[in-house]
This record gives sequence, C-alpha cells and structure tokens, in this order.
Amino acid sequence: METITTSQEESSLRNRKTQRKGKSTAEETKNAENSSIVGDGENKQKLQRDNGDEPEKLKTKSPPANVSGQSGRGSVKSDNEPRFVIRVQLDGASVVLFVLSFVTRFFRLSHPNGVVFDEIHYGRFASLYLRNTFYFDQHPPLGKMLIAGAASAVGYNGKFEFPKIGSEYDASVPIFAFRFVPALCGSLLAPVVYSILRQLKLSQSIAIIGGLLIVFDNALLTHSRFILMEPMLLLFSAVGLLFVLKFLNSQPFSVRWWSFGALAAASLTAGVCVKYVGFFSYVLACYIIGRHVWMQLPDRNQSNMHLLVKGLTKATLFISVSIALYLGCFYIHLETLNKAGPHDSVMTSAFQASLEGGLASITKGQPLRIQHGSQITLKHTHGRVCWMHSHAHVYPIKYKDGRGSSHQQQVTCYGFKDVNNWWIVKRPEKENIVVGEEPDYIQDGDVIQLVHGVTSRALNSHDVASAMTPLSQEVSCYIDYNISMPANLLWKVEIINAKDSKNKWNAITSQIRLIHVATNAALKFTGEQLPDWGFNQFEIAADRRQYTIDTIWNVEEHRYTQDAERKDVLEKLLKTEMIPLEPTKLSFWDKFSELQMKMLLHAEKMEGHMYSSEPFDWPLMDKGIAYWVDGSSNAQIHLLGNLVIWYSATLAIVAYIGLLVFYLIRRRRKFFDLSEDEWQQFRFGGEIFLAGYLIHYLPYYFVERTLFLYNYLPALLYKILLLCFVLEHIQLVIKKFVKAQLVSVIYSAVLYAWVAGVIYFFGKFSVLSYGTTELSADDVLKLRLKDTWDLIVHKP
Repeated sequence: METITTSQEESSLRNRKTQRKGKSTAEETKNAENSSIVGDGENKQKLQRDNGDEPEKLKTKSPPANVSGQSGRGSVKSDNEPRFVIRVQLDGASVVLFVLSFVTRFFRLSHPNGVVFDEIHYGRFASLYLRNTFYFDQHPPLGKMLIAGAASAVGYNGKFEFPKIGSEYDASVPIFAFRFVPALCGSLLAPVVYSILRQLKLSQSIAIIGGLLIVFDNALLTHSRFILMEPMLLLFSAVGLLFVLKFLNSQPFSVRWWSFGALAAASLTAGVCVKYVGFFSYVLACYIIGRHVWMQLPDRNQSNMHLLVKGLTKATLFISVSIALYLGCFYIHLETLNKAGPHDSVMTSAFQASLEGGLASITKGQPLRIQHGSQITLKHTHGRVCWMHSHAHVYPIKYKDGRGSSHQQQVTCYGFKDVNNWWIVKRPEKENIVVGEEPDYIQDGDVIQLVHGVTSRALNSHDVASAMTPLSQEVSCYIDYNISMPANLLWKVEIINAKDSKNKWNAITSQIRLIHVATNAALKFTGEQLPDWGFNQFEIAADRRQYTIDTIWNVEEHRYTQDAERKDVLEKLLKTEMIPLEPTKLSFWDKFSELQMKMLLHAEKMEGHMYSSEPFDWPLMDKGIAYWVDGSSNAQIHLLGNLVIWYSATLAIVAYIGLLVFYLIRRRRKFFDLSEDEWQQFRFGGEIFLAGYLIHYLPYYFVERTLFLYNYLPALLYKILLLCFVLEHIQLVIKKFVKAQLVSVIYSAVLYAWVAGVIYFFGKFSVLSYGTTELSADDVLKLRLKDTWDLIVHKP
C-alpha cells in the first residue's frame, strides 16, 4: 500500500512537471515562430534539443522479430537509419485555380490558324532546331528548345518557314503542340502565386484572390496562348521565388534544405535561360537570402563559424547548380545546331567554318598561312558583320561641320561580300606582290603593307580627323604601292591569339590588330554610318586606344597571288571563285564564349514600331499591341491587361509606400501601432514584392531599344502580389483598430464587388484575347476605353 502511494505521488509529480514543461515549450515554440516570417528551421531544432523532445522516428514502434528464425541481417531497418521521404500535398484551392486557368488558356488554342506577332521569330527558331540549323538570337535557348521538343514529339519536321505575321499555317504544322508549353506554363502560374502568398502566411481567401487575379488578367491570358517566351519566364521566376522561401524555412543541411535550395537555383536559372531579363528574379532571390542572413547576425546562439559555413554553402549550392544548368542548356543548343543557317554570318569566320555547309564550303582548300602575296578579306570579328572595303570614290573636301579631309580614297566597312573587299599582303621591302617559290610567312609583330586589290592603292592613315569620329584618325587608300612613299603605309601585325598558332598568321582562326607604325593607332570599326557620300557604309578609323574589341579583325577568305601583272591580278580577283580545308574544329568552350560575347554585343536596334511603348506608359496601360487581325472581319487579338487589376495594383504600390512611411514615422515617435510580429511581416512581405517590382521595372528606363507592353509582365507579377499583400494588411488594420463590425462587413462587400469587377472586365475584353468573335466597327470602338489604344478597324 505504501509503495502504491509513493508511485501515485511520483506519477502526479511527473504529470505536473510535464504540464509545466509542455506549456513552456508551447510558449517558446510560439515565440520562435513569430520571431521571423522566414526562418531556417533552426528554432524548431533548438527547441527539440532544449526540451528533450524525442525525434519522431525514435517514437515509432520497433518492427516485429523475424518470424522465420533467420538472422535477418539487412532485412530489418535500424530506427536510426536516415530516411528520404517525399510528401505530396494537394491543396484544393490550387487544383481549382489550375483547372480554371487551364480552361481559359487552352480554350480553342489552335485559333487563329496563322502566325501571331512574335511567333514569326520563335516558331522559326523552333523549326530550325528540328533541322539542326544554326540561328542567332540575343536571348538564351531554353524556351525555344522546349517548344521545339513539344513540336517534335508529335512528328513535326520543321519545314514551315514562318514567312510573315498573318501567314496561314499549312497542314504540317501542329499548332496546338507549338502553343502547348506556353499555355501550360501560363496555367501553372496561378497556383504557384497562390502558394507564394500562403508561404508568406497570408490568409487563404486573399491567396485565392491572388490566384484569380492571375487567371483573369487579359494580358497574361493573351500572352500564354501563343509561341512566346514570357509565360515560361514568369513561371520559372515565380517557382524560383516559392522555392527560395521554402529553402529559408527549412532546417539547414537537411535533405529538405538541400532539395529546395537546388530547386530554387535551378528554377531561377531556367528563367535566365529563357530570357536574360530572368536575371532580375535572380537578383531578387539574392536580396531575399541576403536579408535573411543579415537578420540572423544578431543571434548569438549561432557561432561565427556556423554562420560563415552556412552562408558559403548557400552560395556554393546556388552558383554550382546555376552554372551547371546554364552550361548544359548551351551545350545542347550548340550540339544540336551543327548546320549553317540564316544567321551564321553574325559569328566569326572560325565559328562559321565549324558548321556543316557553312563557311567551310567556300573556304575549302584555301591556304592556311598568310604570307607576302596573299590575297585576303578582313572581317570585323566582334559586333557588326562587315568587311574592310575600299572603292575609287574619295572623301569630300569638306564635311558639314566645316572640317577638311584628305580627299583621298575612302576606306569603309561593308556588310556584303564584294570584290572591293580584297586586299593583298605585301612586305614593304619587296617590289612585287607575287607569292615566291620560297614561302615568306607573316608572323606576329611583322610590319606589312596592305594593297587594295582592285585599285592597287595602299592602306594609309595620318594625322587627319576621321569623318564621323573626329577624335580618331582618318584611314584611306593613298598611293600606288610601287611608289616609294612608305611612311604612312606601314602596319604592324599583332596576333591576339598568337599562342594558338605559334605566332603564325593564319586565315580564319587568327585574330589580329593592325597597328599603324607612324602613329601607333589601331585600325578600328567605329560603328558610325557614313552619309550618302560614303554610300551609307560604316566608318573605319585609326584609334590610339588600341585595346578594344572593335580593333580585332580576322582573315576570312584567302588565296595566293600568282600573277605579277596588275591586269592579270585584277582579272583573277573578278573571276576566280574560292574552292577552299575541312571544317574547323572548335571546342564547346570556344563556341560558348564567342556566342556569349555576340549575344552581349550584337544588339539589333529596331528603328521604331507603331505599337512600341515607353516604361512610363505601362503602369496605367496607355498602349497595347496588335497581335493578329482577321482578314474578313474586325475580329482581332490585342494585348491589353485587365484595367481593374492594373490600376488597383498601381494604387497598391502607392498605398504600401505610404503605409511604410507612416509606420516608420510613428515608430520613430515611439508609437507602435503594430506588434513586432505584425511589423516584421509587413516589412518582409511588402519589401520583397516591392523590390521585385522595382527590380523588374526601373531598368527599362535605361534601355536604348524599342520596348513593348509585354516587357512589363514580369513587373506586373510582383505588382499583383503586392496588391494581395496590401489587401491582407487592410483587413488586419480593420480588425485591430475598428471595433464596429459594420466596417468589416462593408470592406468584405467592397472586396467581393471589386473581384466581380475584375471578372466582368475580363469577360468583356476576352474577345481581344481569343480573337474568335466577329466584331463590327462599333463593337471595336466601344472597347476602346482610352484614346491611346490603337485597336484595328478595317471593316465597316
């Protein structure tokens, strides 16, 4: 009896301790959860250690003994053995949003049966993949490869040429397959936005509204239905943001932590591999992670070494995954496109010669080594494609600004192959220009003259200001090569990649600079276009700033001069066709580095477009874009967003900034309207969405090229997210500071009415997204809510 009593007392004591301990643990857990919106899982781990909580796997029952009586070695897993568990959770709201988005995106996806706006470019690129034909585009290839893969999966052969906007697709083109990937990505964006908002602890109702705003925005709908890149870009950027948030909420160095980190880096890099503007989302991710690291620095429970190792591990993980995916994307791209194509002239001669059926077909058999008597064409290696050129015409005596010229023979850079592009390499001390029996090869550092093949005048420079760039020297052809006035006709050959050829000057592969001996200025393509007197060709000058990429040239075509008579030389220049070696062998790294430089430098500037717009036109949607119009009616597809969403989201930016300033001033005056947890949530969520918007929007004010409304779509995504965040905060303020229940009811009613307005506007303007409805002229004019909207009316 006594023993029983003692046991009961001990049991009661243990129960009271457990209750106190459980209460303390609950309070600590709550505090830990409220300390930061985005944590790294360490608080939970620390609480488990401090409170003696058993890991979940240790609480599981042991498996039954081996009934067969065998030793069971390896058949029974240890309780301490690490396990990799994948849990799939389906949120009903996400499923509904996806289905709704899927229906709106895939409805009559094959209409129209014609080329829509930029489908002319991206559809053509996808077709070239299926023919293994090289193309050049300023953006990375992932998006085009995904579209090509979908078209290839249904047996498309890539024969359609995408000739012009409006051209009807023939029966061989799988329109649905071509548009499938963008439509699928557009369908997935709404549930991803919902998940982002839920990850930031917003209420489910507001998160659902966020997903609906994506579904019912007309611009996002329109752009998701065609062969365009933005739907993939938006999806990868949004998924990357979601995984970054999950990554920061995971326990460091756990499987979940590594997995979400790798997925975040992969998603963000995939966005960059679709379009380079995806780099802005990568910058935003770096800001979020950097902010998280900064907020952890005051935590004295984490040692300096632990913080350093964790930071370096994060950086290493993101960098390694990003580099691997980026290089892998371009490796597949370059391995696939092994045939000469419509844009290979953008690349260097060596790159062109590596393509099947490319430059190698016209340079096959040509001599490799440059020597005295070589006939060559000199191509500008980087940037604009053109060849050094001369003709009998001279510079004008005076330019428009009153400056005088040398009035000597013009030297220009010409963008087409021409007999006047040929030059003859000559040793200054030799009188003839014939290749002798003993080879006289030109090496790095040798001094030469260049004689124009057709006019027999020598390349010259002197202390005369160039026509278009007065700070540089004029380059001209001055005098017959066989007259002894060599002072300004001498050029030193500097081979930039001399180690590759053992200081020998080779055709195609050697990249050279020509340095004017008398003035130490380098032959340079300036990029300036000459007036009519220069036939609108491009200027060549001599610049004392030698080490720029515009002073780099290479020999593209090459043959040996066999005739001493000038007449015979000219005749052969005019009549002889090159029968040029085998294709050059370039490594992946050579091709990759050259392509990256070309993508960076080769910016084709569109002179203007009737549907182009400026960044200040975008927030209030002052201008749209005509994508397609039916030839027999006014049915048309026009890129316009949902006016209710765009204007509300723009107002939300102003509202958030105003609230932030208001709270900062109040807190400075020691009035704390929000609790610390509410303040941190307001700061964190709002800041990342506002930063995302500004990072994706402001850079366009510094872009010197033609812009369109679709350039604003990535910024629009973050503006919609910020709008949802502001709606959530208004709800919080009403609940916290307004006691009258009526105000909350009114706010909910206004919110539902606003959502109804979003859906109404979407339905009314969906005719411009689908293009399936025949419209009269009056119908089109009724849709023209702003004078700046250029809707098309071509039928009464």
